Amino acid sequence: MDNVPDITAWTRRRTLGICVITLVPLLHHTAEYLGNHDRGRFFCKLAVLLIGLPLLLWGASVGVRWAARKQLGAPVLLSTGVLVAGAVFAALLSAIRAVSFSAGITWLQPATWSNFDVVRVGFIMGVTNFALWALAFVFPFAVEDARVRALEAEKLRTVAELAQLRAHLEPHFLLNTLNAIAGLVTEDPRGARRLLASLGDLLRDSLNEEDEMQTLDEQIEWLRRYAQILEVRHAGHLSFHWEVGGETRRALLPRLLLQPLVENAVKHGALRRHRGGEIIVRTEVVDATKLVCTIEDNGPGLPEGDTRPGAFGLVSVRRRLELRYANAASLRLESSASGARSIVELPLQDARVV
Repeated sequence: MDNVPDITAWTRRRTLGICVITLVPLLHHTAEYLGNHDRGRFFCKLAVLLIGLPLLLWGASVGVRWAARKQLGAPVLLSTGVLVAGAVFAALLSAIRAVSFSAGITWLQPATWSNFDVVRVGFIMGVTNFALWALAFVFPFAVEDARVRALEAEKLRTVAELAQLRAHLEPHFLLNTLNAIAGLVTEDPRGARRLLASLGDLLRDSLNEEDEMQTLDEQIEWLRRYAQILEVRHAGHLSFHWEVGGETRRALLPRLLLQPLVENAVKHGALRRHRGGEIIVRTEVVDATKLVCTIEDNGPGLPEGDTRPGAFGLVSVRRRLELRYANAASLRLESSASGARSIVELPLQDARVV
């Protein structure tokens, strides 16, 4: 059933193409007859059209399939088609004119045509009708094929770039987390072992390639385990608060999308306070169509501009949103004397509906 629209569109384009290459020559020859009143020329050309157009449709279609199998380019196909169509129509016009004179059919006998005129006019008819066929059939399908290929290429490019961003992001996260655990090895070996076990759980989830998308509930649970590692490592200096709206838990968003924002808020925000650094993770649905995720810290705020030094995570989040949602999603940063906020807005997509 999925192919029905494509088949219908193909049939519509084919019907329109046949109408174009039939009606345009008829209108042209009719207008010519009204100008010179040469009945023999008009009916002679009409007979050529009745025989030549079906041959043109069949032969051109066969030629296209043959050229596709041989992987010949459009210039070869079109130049060959022009020569063959011109020769066929010239031969048809010459044959019909010869039959009309030999059989004494006066209404098929042009008044002023010489043998050279017959070949010249027939060749021009063939070239003209082949050009109409190319415009009616080849050009629309070529444009559609180019559009589809461009979409496929863009999709492949997007998938490849998303994979590249994740390939950069995951080692970046792993290195920072290992550095956090390394500080506990001498101070609290038992705690370090617990955190290494937690890290194993984090890596198992982050390296799961089943789907690029995950529910917000799954991502928040992942972030909670990540936050536990940071809270233990920076005991007394860092705490997390979670304000997750119940209506947002089944919303879908790209994997690990919020982790760079949390890491950025911790490193460049909350830990800049001597004691009492806080991170607030807040999610809500706005206007029933938009998921808004806010990562807030109580650090010194942002420097001039809207990024902090070494903000690869922010760049990666923006790029992932651009690739997946185009202009329908955004990341913006806000700063004040009480800290900074990273706000992600993206279309609400419920996992229960997908």
